[in-house]
Amino acid sequence: MTMLSKISADAGNRSAALAGIALMLIAIWMFSFGDALGKFIVATYSVGQLLLLRAAASLVLLSPAIWQNRAAFRTIQRPGLQLVRVTLSTVEVAAFFAASVYLPLADVITYYLAAPIFVTAASALFLGEKVGWRRWSAIMVGFVGVMIALRPSTQAFSWPAMIALAGSASFAALMIITRSLRGTPDVVLTTAQFCGTLLFGIVVAPFGWITPSLPDFGLFVVAGCISIGAAMCVNRSLKLAPASVVTPYQYTMIIWAVIFGYVVFGDVPSVAMLVGAAVIILAGLYIFFRERDLIREEPVVVPPPG
Repeated sequence: MTMLSKISADAGNRSAALAGIALMLIAIWMFSFGDALGKFIVATYSVGQLLLLRAAASLVLLSPAIWQNRAAFRTIQRPGLQLVRVTLSTVEVAAFFAASVYLPLADVITYYLAAPIFVTAASALFLGEKVGWRRWSAIMVGFVGVMIALRPSTQAFSWPAMIALAGSASFAALMIITRSLRGTPDVVLTTAQFCGTLLFGIVVAPFGWITPSLPDFGLFVVAGCISIGAAMCVNRSLKLAPASVVTPYQYTMIIWAVIFGYVVFGDVPSVAMLVGAAVIILAGLYIFFRERDLIREEPVVVPPPG
């Protein structure tokens, strides 16, 4: 590789990373808005009904893209891992909305903020990404932040909080697997996720079914539209940049969670939750800046002339 080619490749990698970061930021805003909308919906309807109707609306809206890319569905790479990914996606979204029925939106989001910490740890174990002792230390600090946000007591370790943490772990695993399946077309990844939640909804939605009014049905459709946009942005982001680079930007979710939680639901975040979130965010940002510094410190190898 010539020096000019090396510089061009580095510039291309940086551009791809910036695009991946931008897409992740957009996705987080959309996820946050969709989370607030979902919490509003599950105050009346069941989680299963939300997932069923949201997935149905999403698949209908995606149908033109599915038909246009139908050939991609015939040769899906690593079907076993794809199935694991769909299962994790379904568990993650069901856990989030189940926890949001009983917890303030900002609290649920705080537990989900542990996902980038999980991703960094799993990146070293499963993706072969190098993680040194400094970043392992930051991971441990992040877990301390989770404990602060949980406010350790018998009441804090309630099953809604445990469901939220289980969902966070599932989301982290989902990010890792999505990164390893980056050769799969976006429409296949997104469609598979909605098919998983659709099947889950078909099984559980009949229990406590409430026929939605026309305006409420419109909310389900809006939730589906938001889900499509957010899922595609995340999937594309993870294809453009390493998981350890883009996932720290998920911390912007706490800002939107506090705003939506206060404006829509009147939730005032507790001091422990804010302190825990701050610790988690600082740990995640350290991981990000450490990753950036390591990339800058890598020597540029210039081959000998000729």
